[in-house]
Amino acid sequence: MRVTHPFHPLRGQEFEFVKRQRNWRQDRVYFYDCEGELASLPAEWTDVVPADPFVVLSAGRAPFHLRALVELAELIERSAAL
Repeated sequence: MRVTHPFHPLRGQEFEFVKRQRNWRQDRVYFYDCEGELASLPAEWTDVVPADPFVVLSAGRAPFHLRALVELAELIERSAAL
């Protein structure tokens, strides 16, 4: 298993995959870290979950979906009204 999250300090490193499990509605992968300790990360931060086709096709030029940006703008607008 390889860590793929662009801002995670373990990005690019490979670890021994142990299992994938859903905990509290979050999809997580478990692995042994550099010290042999059991650790976990969100599955989408690893290569266990296939890359988002939008992100792959945009080739880094558009890292955000339009829908997500619209939701963010609405959230900011609601927060400003408080």
